[in-house]
Amino acid sequence: MSEDEELENFVTEVQESTKYAQLDSGLVRQIALEEWKNQKNRRDALKTTRTRLHRLAGAFLAPKIRYAKWLDNFCSLPPEDVEAVKETSIRMMKLHASTEERLPFLDTFYQSCLASIAPVSSVLDLACGLNPLAIPWMPLRKDCTYLACDVVKPQIDFLDSFFSLTGQIGSAFTCNLLQSIPQQKVQVAFLMKLLPILDQVDPATSSNLLDALQADHLLISYPSKSLSGRSKGMKQTYSEHFDRITSGRKFKIQWFDFPNETVYLLSR
Repeated sequence: MSEDEELENFVTEVQESTKYAQLDSGLVRQIALEEWKNQKNRRDALKTTRTRLHRLAGAFLAPKIRYAKWLDNFCSLPPEDVEAVKETSIRMMKLHASTEERLPFLDTFYQSCLASIAPVSSVLDLACGLNPLAIPWMPLRKDCTYLACDVVKPQIDFLDSFFSLTGQIGSAFTCNLLQSIPQQKVQVAFLMKLLPILDQVDPATSSNLLDALQADHLLISYPSKSLSGRSKGMKQTYSEHFDRITSGRKFKIQWFDFPNETVYLLSR
């Protein structure tokens, strides 16, 4: 077997995992190729590839989300019953670690962070997770265009169907931010708990995003505690990271502090 064939078999083996089969194939291939080159043997490369993919996306997912069932749940609700939609959205957001952490202060989170630019006319939600389910809590215009992207393919398919079902203007699409940065022009781009994850792969990505995104405002957040609830000096570490990537860039910056999350609104 040639080296190229061994490499292709290795990438296929990584993608055979139920968890990682959900991810954008370009991302899986990128990480797999890097680890194939960096590790001494196949076993180590497989282990480190899975570890990196877990940190990038897998750690935030429930073991299995039945997207079709959840879509049926939303379909069964009367569109005018806003409270029922919100209740169902909350139940589903509990399945994603990032949105679950935000639920205790969801009522004030977006209202506070976006107050100075509300009502918002367009959003680009990067590495969105299940964040678009929080749209009812956001100060958006009725005709707001909401664009959402992530590397989890079944999740993106669900969100695109959810937008159609609820009449939300916009779309959801897969996107590997390590390889390409969306260029849609929007009022605000969401980068929620995203930058520390990307920096594990490429420390230059954070700065590249700040420069390349076509958004008037950037809503950036950092976790102040780990998924296990430990702080580990994270606030200080991420404060230094934020200062570093914004140094020399002319942004007007607003700062907000919530349990488990520190947020900045950057305006050009």
